[in-house]
Amino acid sequence: MTDFLSPKQVARAIGVSEASVKRWCDKGVLPAARTAGGHRRLPVGEVVRFIRETGRPLAEPALLGLPTRGRARGMTIERALEHAIRAAEEGDATQFRSIAVDLYVAGHSVYDICDKVIAPVFTALGSRWQHGAIEVYQERLACEICMRTLYDLRTLLPTVPVDAPYAIGGTLEDNPYALATFMIELVLREIGWHAESYGVGHPAETLCAAVERRKPKLVWVSFTCIDMTPIRRERWQALYETASAQNAALVVGGRALTEESRRQMAYSVFCDTLADLVAFARTLHPVTASPLSNVPKP
Repeated sequence: MTDFLSPKQVARAIGVSEASVKRWCDKGVLPAARTAGGHRRLPVGEVVRFIRETGRPLAEPALLGLPTRGRARGMTIERALEHAIRAAEEGDATQFRSIAVDLYVAGHSVYDICDKVIAPVFTALGSRWQHGAIEVYQERLACEICMRTLYDLRTLLPTVPVDAPYAIGGTLEDNPYALATFMIELVLREIGWHAESYGVGHPAETLCAAVERRKPKLVWVSFTCIDMTPIRRERWQALYETASAQNAALVVGGRALTEESRRQMAYSVFCDTLADLVAFARTLHPVTASPLSNVPKP
């Protein structure tokens, strides 16, 4: 997927004149960089943000690296979920990506797509696998398809401001699943954070080192399983104290965190959904107003 586009390409993609695109660039509505030769280049993420917030239809979506079939456009989230489950089960990567990207371009948030489509897809597939309706390879392939789709969504996100707050996170030992922690990275980036997922399987002490070195404002840890032995509880407490010393919020979530397990841990906030995480993150870093309010909608 191309990272930058010329004004001519953007104009063709959204069906307006090149002069209109250049005028929006001059007003700061569409951020643009300049090449060494002085030519404008527009980040794809900013162009997609413009389309989402103005509701402009796409004339040539392929120019932006977007699906051309548009099967999810106009769908409700509930209907999109039905199609996504089918695509994931059948290993149809093109259709799965089309559903997720179309929903995003149509104005749905990444956290809504993750909470209401992607997470339920894997709940459904997990249930079908447990009942022998699908094979293990189908669930694993669906996970790979989903990760590739999320990477594609990442390229469509707006540019993160230079002065954005920093967030880091991942999973602890015995938690090998990367999907949740990467989704957290995306939803935080969507709302204007410099967020980095460090992946899976970290000892708590190495996350302590990362907090001390990177000095984030928010640290997240996702749990798909939990084993709070005394030594691990001690190391977790050290992570909490390290985050507190750096004035960082320690956010936890994941299906393994029952009320009983949470009573054994110190943390800043528990988030049951990505929407909960977004609501909390916005208390730490309120979203600024969009510059698109003066752009006429079609």
